[in-house]
Amino acid sequence: MRLYDAVLLRAAPLALIQRRRVKGVILASDPYKELGVTRAANADEIRKAFRKLAKQLHPDQNPGDKAAEERFKRLSAAFDILGDEEKRKKFDRGEIDADGREVMRGFRPGPGGASPFGGGATAGGFEGSQFEGTDFGDILSEMFGRGAAGGAGGGRFGGFGGGVGPQPRGQDVRAEVQISLEDAVQGGKRRIAFSDGRTVEITVPKGAADGQVLRLKGQGAQGRGGPGDALVELHIAPHPVFRREGSTLTMDVPISVPDAVLGGKVEAPTPDGPVTLTVPKGANSGQILRLKGRGLGDAASGKRGDLLARLIVTLPDGPDETLERFAESWRAERPYAPKRRV
Repeated sequence: MRLYDAVLLRAAPLALIQRRRVKGVILASDPYKELGVTRAANADEIRKAFRKLAKQLHPDQNPGDKAAEERFKRLSAAFDILGDEEKRKKFDRGEIDADGREVMRGFRPGPGGASPFGGGATAGGFEGSQFEGTDFGDILSEMFGRGAAGGAGGGRFGGFGGGVGPQPRGQDVRAEVQISLEDAVQGGKRRIAFSDGRTVEITVPKGAADGQVLRLKGQGAQGRGGPGDALVELHIAPHPVFRREGSTLTMDVPISVPDAVLGGKVEAPTPDGPVTLTVPKGANSGQILRLKGRGLGDAASGKRGDLLARLIVTLPDGPDETLERFAESWRAERPYAPKRRV
């Protein structure tokens, strides 16, 4: 083995991309040509091209066919570049070669965007790619009915499992879910769907805050060093009774004229269930009663905010002759002009 071959094999122990010699230099093939798409192809066209060819060339479909096996490896490596939006942009700009490695300063990419020092694809090939939330494992699992590119017994397809040193984890995936205010306070269960079609049941913790992110270990994209995580951001839905301002909740509580004048007890809702409020004598509309620790969770302090009950003096439905006569005599005998409260 000549010296440059030894160096290339050391740098890329898994040569997943087709190599060809040009004046003694090994160049990686053009991923666009491997997938049979143009440089103007959109994400959906790239995905469809990969699915079609992967189904035809998968080793399980072509047992013992070394040519199909090598073609499948090159196809997988090509999708590793074009199936990742950021990698594709870098490749098109000439910042990385067809193996996904950064191009050294002072060199321009060779044919097909390959570096003059190109080698094999990143160890693990197709298992580390991400494409709109779907990795190689998801696509091949759909087509062949098992785990990510696994062979018999769940192992990796021959030649894809090696590598030197620790392998990178799969990418984290993100999702958002809307929860009720009651679930945010009391906790609950919600089922969410990812863009790759998987559904996962999550546990909303008690005292969850709006914008809080839950991390689901191992629920992200598959990678050569294991799966990434799923990050689920919680959003609390608007409520017909409670208004949110940070961790503080506000609600309106109607009270009768007698309770406003004489004081009394009224029932009021809270996220934890109804409670009894004590209305002070001479209460006016707009007066606030504070219920400590009955609001929403605060992500910063880990404590719950307060619930503010805003009293609203409310007349009975329909005319009331007795109340009208009382009001007439009161206005005649004890006139007053309410002051505007700031």
